[in-house]
Amino acid sequence: MSKRSEAEDLARALPAVPFVGGAWRPNPTAQTFDVVDPVTEATLTTVTEADAATVDVAVASAHESLDDGEWGRLDGATRGQLLLGLAQLIQDSAEEFADLESLDVGKPGFEPRVIDLPQTVATFRHFAGWADKLEGRTIPTPGYLGRSTLSYTVRQPVGVVAAITPWNSPTMIGAWKIAPALAAGCAVILKPPEDAPLTSLLLAQLVERAGLPAGAFNVLPGRGVTTGNLLIEHPGVDKISFTGSPETGRVVAAAATIGFRPVTLELGGKSPQIVFPDADLDAAADGVAIGIFANQGEVCAAGSRILVAREIYAEFVDRLVTRAAKVVVGDPFEPGTTMGALINAKQLERVCRYIEIGRDEGARLVAGGGPVDRRGYFVEPTLFADASNSMTIAQQEIFGPVGTIIPFEHEAEAIATANASSYALAATLWTTDLSRAHRLALRIDAGAVAINGWSPLDPRLPWGGSKLSGLGRELGRAGLEANTVEKTITVVL
Repeated sequence: MSKRSEAEDLARALPAVPFVGGAWRPNPTAQTFDVVDPVTEATLTTVTEADAATVDVAVASAHESLDDGEWGRLDGATRGQLLLGLAQLIQDSAEEFADLESLDVGKPGFEPRVIDLPQTVATFRHFAGWADKLEGRTIPTPGYLGRSTLSYTVRQPVGVVAAITPWNSPTMIGAWKIAPALAAGCAVILKPPEDAPLTSLLLAQLVERAGLPAGAFNVLPGRGVTTGNLLIEHPGVDKISFTGSPETGRVVAAAATIGFRPVTLELGGKSPQIVFPDADLDAAADGVAIGIFANQGEVCAAGSRILVAREIYAEFVDRLVTRAAKVVVGDPFEPGTTMGALINAKQLERVCRYIEIGRDEGARLVAGGGPVDRRGYFVEPTLFADASNSMTIAQQEIFGPVGTIIPFEHEAEAIATANASSYALAATLWTTDLSRAHRLALRIDAGAVAINGWSPLDPRLPWGGSKLSGLGRELGRAGLEANTVEKTITVVL
């Protein structure tokens, strides 16, 4: 039996219903939706959508687990041990997760094995270690009406966290939201992406096996316009963590104003990669190509604006064209495939529309330029040269394997161009000049800047952006504390 067949069998075997209060909840009267394989365009499975009643039960169950249940009574050390156990179960099931991610999302098999799953396991293990280290502070004050005081703070869980994940990397980005929230003692309600919910359902099975108390973790599959809206508008949700488009992010932020609930928003980017004349051009070309074509370009931090010094411009364009030609587009389960399919027909249409806009605006097409002539939602790795930063393809997030190459004359122009964007998520500098690297890293509008490489994904490092790229941080200590509230206690002695 082929890997693809095994993955399809696994997809069909998953319980395709909401997981609430530690139990799977079939609902024969609820709406359903199909999960479609982006390579074959065939239906993988049909999933029951969480309706209003199910959302109500999930929120109530989550609160019960915190307020009156076992989860709220556990100390940090015990929570950490449970998270470590869950991390080990995920590692033991890494092949199943990777196959489902390739099947569901369309990404080549090596990507979830090298990036998504190792990062998922590392994230759960990292935050398991934080679970018993949430500390407050003692703060000296002048006293109270002539009497001494002891003032201190404690960090407590923010409450019930709604985690809404995107379809491009649902397992890894799900872990970014789930692990710190559980470590902080919150209860989590996960709304997986409707296009790629399978790994979230597998995770729920492992949560059962790991022994997390009922209600601590819940999964509500459904569409954004139904289940998603019900969840973010529910008054029982205490915090919302969302990754997706700025348009939907605005809807989430508006809903969070009901009750002034905290939000974490990661809303994409138009990240610059700046190549200076002193860079190692082969290493830079390799890195830039990865930044454009990894995961079919469906990456929030994709380095889709390539700013290249004029004196090396022609040579570097040639190097990128050579690398684009080496990309092997195909079935994620076929050996040798380095780029898979886009998530759905709508996304294929969107990417192809942007390619046409690039042509119409006068950018020079030097690689790719359209869909691949085969079944599935495939598009060619595409590069535009001789572009300006004002073009639509340089300003709007395409979320596909389309790179826009822009020349610059000097350092100041490069930084000005990099910052002339509505997004500010990530950036990469390619240079061997250490002084330049440190100076310019401080001047670039981005939440993460990498030098001579891609911004490393690591649970120890905070991740997030500003402008249209979002609000707040995930991962790192900041990501943990974002799931807590700080309470001040003063004792008059």
